[in-house]
Formats: sequence, structure tokens, C-alpha cells
Amino acid sequence: MTSRIPRDSRLRLVRPRPLAAAPAAIEQRRVRRPAPRPPEGTPAPAELAGMARSVLAAAARVARWADRALGPGGDSATADGKATLSDVTARRAADALGLTVGQVRADWDTARLAGLIEVHGDSARPGWRLRAWDRDDSAVLRGWVALCDAWSLACPEPEDYEPAAVAEVVTAMPQVLSFLQLSAGPVPVPQLLDLLEQRVTELRTERCEVDYGPRPGTPAVAPEPRPAPAVDAPLRPLLDWALCALASVGALTYGDGQATLTPLGSWAVWVKLEQICVAAQSPAGNIEQGAEDMLRGCARLRPAAARAEYRAWLAARPVGSAVTELIAAARGEDALLRGLAFEALRVVGAPAEPEVRAALDEPTLRPYALLWLAEHDGMDPEDAHEVLTREEATWLWVDTAAAVADHGEAPLLLRHLETAVQPTVPALLDEVRAVGHPRTVQVLVALAAAHPDPAFAKAVRRAAFQVHTGG
Repeated sequence: MTSRIPRDSRLRLVRPRPLAAAPAAIEQRRVRRPAPRPPEGTPAPAELAGMARSVLAAAARVARWADRALGPGGDSATADGKATLSDVTARRAADALGLTVGQVRADWDTARLAGLIEVHGDSARPGWRLRAWDRDDSAVLRGWVALCDAWSLACPEPEDYEPAAVAEVVTAMPQVLSFLQLSAGPVPVPQLLDLLEQRVTELRTERCEVDYGPRPGTPAVAPEPRPAPAVDAPLRPLLDWALCALASVGALTYGDGQATLTPLGSWAVWVKLEQICVAAQSPAGNIEQGAEDMLRGCARLRPAAARAEYRAWLAARPVGSAVTELIAAARGEDALLRGLAFEALRVVGAPAEPEVRAALDEPTLRPYALLWLAEHDGMDPEDAHEVLTREEATWLWVDTAAAVADHGEAPLLLRHLETAVQPTVPALLDEVRAVGHPRTVQVLVALAAAHPDPAFAKAVRRAAFQVHTGG
């Protein structure tokens, strides 16, 4: 019996399916949590974005100047080619914008904190938020929130204070801000100082060592209770510093012995509280897991449910460490986790860009990083594959096939065959053999076992044998 399928049959090209869809999805009937509403009296998002644009207007102006003067084809920021704001560059910007050098430096720092400009090695380029400045209110608000999160960098801290004391105040300020929001009006500074001192005392007590019993070889003497450490250094100067810094980024107003949250500040506190609530309501219960275990837990979720789980997991930990964990999981041997890790990094967004860009130097991660960066820069996800070379696209095809072979079913592997960029089966086999993916043999063997056409299966098995023997 001869096969009805010619050996050189052309592969029907279809759009690649997302890797998260590789395993069989589990139907989940879950009551949707209604979208939370901000507190009554909170301005509309468009109005909040207008306030954020006003706060960041000077920073945006400097960022646009840097885009023109320090971008490709423009002058470098320093004589040694590094895109930092040197004295010469600061003076040039001040002359061009009619500002003082001090104002330029302050606005430059604000632009970097808000993601309006990014410095990569020896070049500076506008951040994606600056590109979306006039058309995307959510991008503007996220930029302002990034600045607000970095409030402790906005003003120099008081001298003669230990870094540990400053860190305690920074850690305690979210509770102070929550109290300001609940008060919904001016709060006297002495009241805020009392709250700050209580919170700092709690933090110091939590770090206090506890003697759980006698050590071996020592008499069993009941330990004397240790009093909670007192707040030895006066915190009023640090509270003044924190309130001034928060006022400088537009989160509150501070004067006449009292502080009041601005509408932007009140909204930002509400957003943070909502993130905590999202983290506490982890849909699939993976919030306390490491990145690899969390991704495995999301492998059989539908894409929307998986994204909800990623958001919950990310909300429960610092962004920097979360991105590092996800990149580490992507470096592993499981190709499915590699694809899911980059799906989670899409949820992270702009803060993940530096580490994703660094992943371009790793052959295993490069195709995923290129697609992530293309989508991050505004390319349609359906067209993002155009940034890949033929070799990179083939490598990604094999990697995805490995994920399907390990975690999916035969019909899904056959559908994946249709997504190959090569027009014929021989061309596909030749390029798959040449790309050098470590899982090539296993993928070809699985594909031969799944395909119903004996002639095709024989050709694929022959290719797998040749790769295995180095022929």
C-alpha cells in the first residue's frame, strides 16, 4: 500500500499557537471577581492622567530633548561614549531648554525613575512611556506610579542617620500613607509621627532574637524577658524627609504642620492595596511557590486564568527578584516552562526589559527575548515572529515541539507541524537537523510516532537516526 500523502507535500502554514495552549486546557468555571472600583470621589482615569502629566511635564521635556540630542545619530552624553548626564551635557541641555543645570539634573533623574528615558550601556533612548505619552493614559499613570514607588530617591536623606534607620522609615511609610488615605483629609504631623514610631518599634521587635531554651552544656535558667528596643534616634527629621520627598513626586501636600494625600496619592495607595488583595486571592493557590513550581501549576490553565495567576504571584514579591526568578526558570531544560516564563514576563512589562534584553546573549533564550522585545516595542504579536531569522525561528519551532512532546498530545504535535516556516518536509528536516537543538532527536522520534503517514514517519525516523549518529 502506498501513502496518499506525497513525501514532499507542502506544509500548510498557520499562525503559531501560544505555548501556554500546548497542554490540554482544563475547563474552569469560576465566578469572575468584579473589577474593583476606587474610593468614592477618586477622579476619572483621564483626569488622574492629566495630573500625572502635569507632575511629569518637566521630566518629559528633558526626555524629549535627550531623545533628539542623545539618540542614534546624535551626540553622545559624554566624551567616553556613556549616556550619562555629564557636566557638558547638562549645560548643553540647560542652554537648549532655558533651565539651570540643577533643574536639568533633577528632571533627568525624574525622567529615569518614571521610565520616560532609559540608559543602556553607552546609549540613552526614550522609554516606551514617552512614546505613548500623548495617547495612553495608563502608560502615563504607570510612569507616575513608578516615580512614586521610588520616592525615597527623590530627595537626599538627612545626614548623620544610619542606613538601617532610613530603611526602617521607608518600610514603615506604606502604613503611614494608608492612614492618610483612610483619614481622607489633613492629618497633623504629630499624629503621623506617633504612628511612624509605633511601626518602627514593631519592625525592630520583629527582628529581636528570641531565646528558645538552654544551649547544650549550659544550666537551664529561665531567660529574662527582653524589652522591645526603644526608638532611640528621633524620627521627626526622617518623617519630614519622607513627607517632603512624597510631596516632591506629587503624592501629597505638606505644610503648616499637616499632610494631605493628593488625588493621585490616594489613588496610588488604593492601587497598592488592590495588588495586595489580588495576591491574597491567588486563583490557583501558587502564590507562595517559587517561579518554577508556579509555572508548572499554571501549565494546564487557560491563558486568561494563567495571566491572573501570574499577576497574583507578581503582586506578592518585589518585581526585580520576580523577574530574576522567571529568567532562571526559563534557563532550565523544560521548554514548556521557558515559554510560560516569558508569558509571565509579558505581564511584568517594562520593568523586565533590562533582564530580557540581557537574555539576547543566551542562545536558548534569544528567540523568546526577541519576540518579547518586539511586542514590548509595540509590534503586533501576530507579526512579532518577523524579527526572527530563519535559524532562530526553526530553533523556536523545535523548542516548542519539545514542550508539546513532553506535555501535550499527539494531535497537538501534528498541528504544531503545520506551523513550520519551511515549505516542504525535506526542507524542514534539513533545517531542523542543522539548527542543533539539544532535543532534536526526541522531537523527531515523537513526531514520527504521532504521524499517521508511514512514509513521512520513515523519513522523520531516518532524520532522527542521522542526528543521533552525527550523520
